[in-house]
Amino acid sequence: MIIAVDFDGTIVEEAYPAIGKPVPFAIEVLKRLQEEEHHQLVLWTVREGKLLEDAVQYCRGRGIEFYAINSLFPGEVDFEISRKIAADVFIDDRSIGGLPDWGLIYRMITKNETWETIFAMQNELPKGKKGFFKKLFT
Repeated sequence: MIIAVDFDGTIVEEAYPAIGKPVPFAIEVLKRLQEEEHHQLVLWTVREGKLLEDAVQYCRGRGIEFYAINSLFPGEVDFEISRKIAADVFIDDRSIGGLPDWGLIYRMITKNETWETIFAMQNELPKGKKGFFKKLFT
């Protein structure tokens, strides 16, 4: 599966043009998706030039090597402006509903769960666990 991942606000907290603090579990989940699940990760960000290289080095220093960067595949012709790429999944803090917890992201990808199945589970949880989901989705 090809997974396009944003950087600012998704892997690190929003602090553009600086690199923000790490978003909890982002790197760990990305490493598992890459190493254990064998998905191809594409860094898909508005960063360019030195700022892009900083983001790539930040991830590389933490064990993430992207299959491609701002492109669909390595060596793709560089365009002056970003364009859409074909990916199976996009992980981005700017999506409708915002960025889910990285644990949920991992479950959604590896277990093919959807928001619908996660919401349905809310009614099947033992007493006392529903509050977590209620808080999560309100």
